[in-house]
Amino acid sequence: MLKAKTDRLSEEEIKVILRAADEIIAQGGRTLLAKILKGSRDKKVLQLELDKCPVYGYFKSEKLNEIMQKIDWMIDYDFLDIEYYGKLPMIIYTKRGWQIESDQYADELLNEWKEWIKQGKQNPEMSYLKDRNRKMILLLLEKIKESGDQSFIPYLELWEKIDYKKVRDAIRTTINVLNRKEPIDHSAVKERTESIDEALKGIEPQDLLLKCWVCGERFTFTTGEQQFYKKKGFSYPKRCKKCRNEKDNAFFY
Repeated sequence: MLKAKTDRLSEEEIKVILRAADEIIAQGGRTLLAKILKGSRDKKVLQLELDKCPVYGYFKSEKLNEIMQKIDWMIDYDFLDIEYYGKLPMIIYTKRGWQIESDQYADELLNEWKEWIKQGKQNPEMSYLKDRNRKMILLLLEKIKESGDQSFIPYLELWEKIDYKKVRDAIRTTINVLNRKEPIDHSAVKERTESIDEALKGIEPQDLLLKCWVCGERFTFTTGEQQFYKKKGFSYPKRCKKCRNEKDNAFFY
């Protein structure tokens, strides 16, 4: 997938690409993601209002193919993946990628609330939080608890009125924790931070040793082959090269 060696991305770059990907997960591919990061005025980018993404144009000084290489690095190091919908290759999160993105998105939402408080904003429309990823929403509520900031309570009460029961219960628990001024579980915060730091390291691509379904022999599936198969949407090979060749030759006779 990588046509040239790409230097390891910084933690900030990793988070930026994951944030941009959030706008098009399972709906767009590598090229569209690169255009968001480039700050493209492409018709599709503008139609989908992707120019409103907070990291739109982050890599505006770089060429589109250079940004594509960064995205491919993200795929190779297990932050993003490609899933085919019909013949269309779409960007999706890996477990690692979503762990990082859900944490930073929860922080983004929390910071938005902090800004509302500074502005004295009252009665905001809270329906934008409904139908969001449940785990990310629960993480946001954990961060609100950890803040100990009772200024959030009016927003929580507005949110509580419009969401589903399980989320309402979690919101009510958060309100109660803030009202009682319960102490922060610093060990849980530290564990989450360490887990994110570990996830940000990624996994360096390695050759795999696969077992042939026909002859039973082990064969090497190189990183280059893995990248090619992933890009094309192919499943990993079940036969070694020798058995694949024998099958192909048998087809012609």
